[in-house]
Amino acid sequence: MREEATAFVPGHITGFFSAHPDDDPTKAGSRGAGLTLTDGVTVTVRPAPAAEPSTEILLEDRETESGFTPVSVEPVETVLETLAVSARVEVETDLPLGAGFGTSGAMALGAALAANRVFDRKLSENELVTIAHGAEVQAGTGLGDVVAQARGGIPIRLEPGAPASNLLDGIPARARVEYVSFGDLSTPDVLSGDTDELSAAGKQALSRVVEEPTLASFIFASRAFAREAELLTPDVLEALEDVAAVDGQASMAMLGNTVFALGTGLSDAGYDPSVCATHPAGALLE
Repeated sequence: MREEATAFVPGHITGFFSAHPDDDPTKAGSRGAGLTLTDGVTVTVRPAPAAEPSTEILLEDRETESGFTPVSVEPVETVLETLAVSARVEVETDLPLGAGFGTSGAMALGAALAANRVFDRKLSENELVTIAHGAEVQAGTGLGDVVAQARGGIPIRLEPGAPASNLLDGIPARARVEYVSFGDLSTPDVLSGDTDELSAAGKQALSRVVEEPTLASFIFASRAFAREAELLTPDVLEALEDVAAVDGQASMAMLGNTVFALGTGLSDAGYDPSVCATHPAGALLE
């Protein structure tokens, strides 16, 4: 057993998706496409103290004396239960939570990778991705972030589910990414509702990007999806119009009250965005 291990998982912005439920959470998931980001989530796992052998999840909070605040993250808890371990999990990220950046999936995948090393579980990458993906699907916090974050780049999810059943491709490109978040949206609320119209729009968007796998096609398909799925919020709509007015390319992050732009679209429109880039690789142990 090691004293600790740390994993970095890129953030993930989904541009569009279609939902594909299944009784088996490892086969359920989504088709769609998105961007993985150099802004991400760092997860450090240590064995739980012998005196208090229970799992504790702590989120970085620079305003507290300890620097961390206890939180409940169901996918992380499920991952550790599946691995049959009790651990202290510290999570650090500058990404806003619940705003369409795949942070719950990143926490789950990071915990799986780091705990596997700390507790010497000897599981493969695909096995760990499957555990994290299944945990997030069960929690209702996401459908495709984990498999995208494990791959990196600009992933296209052609078939849903964990590695044993999914099929991934990607857009061979890199880009500067800007984003502005106006708050959160409830992923469980959206995914637990009627997703038929949303999925129909997602299938059309995917067909377009498969036919033309470029960043320009991706951002166009993402905007069309957000509009046709009726997910645009007033804040997002205003920002998209502002970016379009300066000939920029932007869309809405799924599922969050967030706008992302390629290049300098948000800066040119007068916003003060966070800036990063697409991540060239998937999740990794540090």
